[in-house]
Amino acid sequence: MTTTDVNELTPRNLVSPPAAQTDTTIALAWDKPQSADDIACYHVYVNGKVHGIITATDYTLTGLEPSHAYEVQVYAVSRAGVVSLPGPTLTAATKPESERFDITSFGAVADRETMNTAAIQAAIDACTPGGTVYVPEGVFNTGAIFLKSHMTLYVAKGGVLLGSGNPADYPVMTYRWEGREQLCYASLVNTRDCSGGERHEQITIAGEGTIDANGAALFKGEMAEKKGYRGRAVCLRNTDYVYLKDITVRQSPAWCVHLIYCNQVSANGISIYTKNDEYGRRYENIFNGDGLNPDSSSDIYIFNSMIASQDDCIAIKSGRDEEGRRVGIPSRDIRITNCRFNSGFGVAIGSEMAGGVSGVQVTDCIFEDVYSIGTVKAPRGRGAVIENISYENCTLKNYSLEHEDCEWFRGAINIDQFYSHIEYDADLLEEVNEGTSIIRNISFRNIVLDTYAGNAVFMAGLPESPLQNIVLENVSGIGKFGLKAYNIEGLTLTNVSVMSRLDEDYQFHNTRQV
Repeated sequence: MTTTDVNELTPRNLVSPPAAQTDTTIALAWDKPQSADDIACYHVYVNGKVHGIITATDYTLTGLEPSHAYEVQVYAVSRAGVVSLPGPTLTAATKPESERFDITSFGAVADRETMNTAAIQAAIDACTPGGTVYVPEGVFNTGAIFLKSHMTLYVAKGGVLLGSGNPADYPVMTYRWEGREQLCYASLVNTRDCSGGERHEQITIAGEGTIDANGAALFKGEMAEKKGYRGRAVCLRNTDYVYLKDITVRQSPAWCVHLIYCNQVSANGISIYTKNDEYGRRYENIFNGDGLNPDSSSDIYIFNSMIASQDDCIAIKSGRDEEGRRVGIPSRDIRITNCRFNSGFGVAIGSEMAGGVSGVQVTDCIFEDVYSIGTVKAPRGRGAVIENISYENCTLKNYSLEHEDCEWFRGAINIDQFYSHIEYDADLLEEVNEGTSIIRNISFRNIVLDTYAGNAVFMAGLPESPLQNIVLENVSGIGKFGLKAYNIEGLTLTNVSVMSRLDEDYQFHNTRQV
């Protein structure tokens, strides 16, 4: 193999994602080499010695010393056994050892009945900068708690923060609900808005335990009382450098993990359950059960994680209509890799996206009994631009018939500017104004999908604002229906094979192909 060929095997852009360091671990992520199809695995070296071998493009160093810097290199190994040159060496450091504040030392009792809100909040308030609020094994009942900067909330294996089912334990406060600032019940785990426009920073939620919002019970109470919209399991606002590691979050009364105006975020090894619990038992009376929602948030890495959702697994948002445009904070530079999705509606952009969304990558993910790999949705009225979105090396298998084509979901690959409309006229022009959205530069590459639920591919722009530069490359799919394309300026189909079980394989209308 020539030097040029070896260079084409070299991993690229090795980083330790934002905030993804603890006192004993450092997470890593990198981009595939130029010759990605020829890679068998990667070797991760630390201080010149091999630390691990992995097939994914992320790896977490464990067993490290606190307050130490480590030199890391990653080599790729081809299927023929050729070892690449390393990319540039990365130097990354662990955090200092953390002072522990055990909630039981502040009076918390793990008996499922004692209301521990005051004790847990006292531990948080006492936590020194860089400290850890520690939740040991056991089930601790609690209402809303509020985190602060420079702290870790650590829920140990076997530990559970169980949300109270009483709405009175969640003060009503202003959150963003479906794209607008509105009164909402507090979530189980929150941040408070700081005075003077200050921001929180360096908040970690970690551990092999569980945050259970008790949503089935709480949903009923909040909907009956109606002092505000429903809370979430975790809602962080105005926070930089957030790390979610290994934690299980489940049973929210609405969206599960909601990040509003947050930047430099990493989610590594987390599990989210909003439809069923880990044993497949259905949560009752929950809807709007999204998994993880970055909302007007940027510089985000989500990797090595699992989401089993009642609605969108991940939904990337940035505000709704005039208010979202006025706030004008986009979501951008979001990397989703090596994740598994086990129910719900895949990785969605929108529909509340009036601040704009750009630079989203979804790579090397598996979707099982999930309706769609990706949905890009921006109905009339939103405005702003969705652009530079890519889905690559993903597989979908959906044999569930729980959901079929409707105004909310129309395809396993789904780009829809008629989202939320049962009936629509694809030829009816309307006036272009500030509420007219633009969707452009969207690609699906190396995709295999098999769905019984609806269209394999559905792409529909507005006649007054057609989709622009849509690329499908190396896509093989079969659906109940085939591929439908409406109002597209610049559709590129390369090595695309789509089959329909019930209608025509391909239907094009007002579509200019390249």
